[in-house]
Amino acid sequence: MKLPATDVKPAITRLKRARGQLDAVIAALENEEDCHDIIPQLAAVAKAVDRAGYLVIATGMKNCYAHGRDVDEEHLEKMFLSFA
Repeated sequence: MKLPATDVKPAITRLKRARGQLDAVIAALENEEDCHDIIPQLAAVAKAVDRAGYLVIATGMKNCYAHGRDVDEEHLEKMFLSFA
């Protein structure tokens, strides 16, 4: 199912923010900064990407139900578990 960009705007925003955080992590590593400062930033990037993924899945589910489309439960489970 294709999702309109307006429906997934929160996920797009979150991913853009994560991209900025990831750039900062890469720069910190290249500048040999202390790992105590880098690890929390890296964890924040990972969490932001995961949350964006869940937002996309949730939006897809809402659209399927709103338009009366069938949802393949096995496929949905695979999508959720891909974030585990």
